[in-house]
Amino acid sequence: MGQLPTQTYHTIEKDRANFDYLRNKLKIKKLQESDKFQISYPLAHEFLKGKGLDLGKIREHSSKLIGAAVMSGSLLLTPPSSFKSLPAPHEIIEKFRQNTNPNLKSSHDLIVETLASVIPKRARPLSRVEEKLIEQVFQNVIGVTARATLEGEHLNTTYGYIGAEQHLRRYPGDKISDHGEGKVLKEGIAPGLGAWGYFTGSRESLSESDIEREKWYAVVQTLYLPDWDRRQPFLKSWYKYRKVLIVNTNNGNAVVATIADSGPAAWTGKHYGGSPEVMAYLGGERYKKGPVIVFFVDDPENKMPLGPVEYNNMTLAGGLYE
Repeated sequence: MGQLPTQTYHTIEKDRANFDYLRNKLKIKKLQESDKFQISYPLAHEFLKGKGLDLGKIREHSSKLIGAAVMSGSLLLTPPSSFKSLPAPHEIIEKFRQNTNPNLKSSHDLIVETLASVIPKRARPLSRVEEKLIEQVFQNVIGVTARATLEGEHLNTTYGYIGAEQHLRRYPGDKISDHGEGKVLKEGIAPGLGAWGYFTGSRESLSESDIEREKWYAVVQTLYLPDWDRRQPFLKSWYKYRKVLIVNTNNGNAVVATIADSGPAAWTGKHYGGSPEVMAYLGGERYKKGPVIVFFVDDPENKMPLGPVEYNNMTLAGGLYE
């Protein structure tokens, strides 16, 4: 086989410049054609505008419709065979109760083994079937009612990588020395504010709930939601301090956190972020990045406390632990 030509910095930059030039030319052409259509066919333009359709995205819109139709037909005619191999939640619980696997010593082990049998090694968006199974396992084993989709809202992915974040400023003048003690202070305090600003207006008004929210906060990529621009006011309010269950797929450690910031950037390779306390509990003081499942906590009465979920000695349905 012949060797591929080696790309240098200069050739990469040249290719990128050519690409940017072509992309800009296409943008200009698109705008010109859009203006021409508006002048030549004003009634058609008003009709499309009234339907909320952008002329420049007509092909994208039609592709989505065709793709959805093809996918729906395929699912109806040939249900995915891979889903048939997924065990039922009650089978998983029964298996653990009977302790047929001598390596399973705790409910943490059960979570890790179950996730390993359901999700791939490399993080990706989960199917609805996979998510529904995991929801029931979390409820039965961890004891937390958590949903991949809550009130119609869903993250771009519920299985991805979490990264370490700094402490957030809770009020004007907040200092890192006021955020507890020990190794969790090593991460420092972020120079900017979280997506929703300060947690409160002053140190005097700082409540225990404010302290807990910052201590156990999570970061999710709200800005990458497909309808963020269109529904921003509603979504920004809905996600503010929304509780999530974060489960480390490698060791089963689980923590309930509250969403207090937006990110991380896509180029980091991470999908979520966690406060120093969240990360320390999930994987220890050196834990900076790892795979996790993130589901919304279904807690309409706000009874679920933030922080670690110590479920290792909890009684499962049927009395696993006495």
